[in-house]
Amino acid sequence: MDFGKVADLSKVNFSLPDDADFTQQVLKQYHPSTPQILIGAPVWSNKEWNGKIYPGNCKPAEMLYHYSRQFNTIELNLTHYKIPDEDTIRFWKETVPESFRFCPKWPQAISHDSILRGLDSLKQEFIKAAMMLEENLGTTFLQLGPAFDTRYMPVLDEFIKILPEGFPIALEFRHPDWFSDQQKFNRLLAYLHRKNVGMVITDVAGRRDVLHMGLSTPHLTLRFVGYELHPTDYTRSNDWILRLKKWFAAGLQSATLWVHCGENFLAPELIQYWIGQLNQELNLTLQPPVIRPNVVQGSLF
Repeated sequence: MDFGKVADLSKVNFSLPDDADFTQQVLKQYHPSTPQILIGAPVWSNKEWNGKIYPGNCKPAEMLYHYSRQFNTIELNLTHYKIPDEDTIRFWKETVPESFRFCPKWPQAISHDSILRGLDSLKQEFIKAAMMLEENLGTTFLQLGPAFDTRYMPVLDEFIKILPEGFPIALEFRHPDWFSDQQKFNRLLAYLHRKNVGMVITDVAGRRDVLHMGLSTPHLTLRFVGYELHPTDYTRSNDWILRLKKWFAAGLQSATLWVHCGENFLAPELIQYWIGQLNQELNLTLQPPVIRPNVVQGSLF
């Protein structure tokens, strides 16, 4: 993930901001409950995980099976480029456990190329494909392009109107205008709350404005971008887990966490750390990924 990537982390203030005002208004409407947490990576097709979290001879067609036995969700970026056909969706559903959740990303032709306008048949095709996932569907993820500023609010409103009632969706805003005025930002959260549309919070070094700490529903969607197990990955994770503990106590109902880590070879280690801390702080029993030790040939002699 290149968005917000920086070369020098020493100058970044990684502290978490205070909650947006509307966040507490959302959470106080709900009673605390047992935390429901999905956590995973942005990819399952990774040959570098063979012999690490996959069997050493794992074939590409087998990777989803093994991924879904290590993690319980996926930031499904491949749908950003191509909507899967019915056979592919059927294969996915037959491969993963019932508890696994796919979180498909809206096609870039809709989100970036057309800036949400037109392409009605493509929108309906994506919605139909997502709904075919049935019980294995988490939230869908709409990443708005860098040019999508506050002037496009009427376009966003028209887009939301075409969504089926109850269709799961969370929005990631990237243009700085959405965050520059806190009063306007809280009005955006209130509008999305009325529409039952979620927000994506992104924690990445080079764009601290997208770490807005705003919730429009009692369901968090977080994209956390680590840096190859740099020490700040752990301190940032600790801060987030304490914030989650606070939010769950205040009424948060669920959290979907997508953990990026550079080229993602080390994502399993970072997710393993997250799960260990979540279990400790929230008294949970999430299963961490099983990472095979790296055995150096000839090390026993």
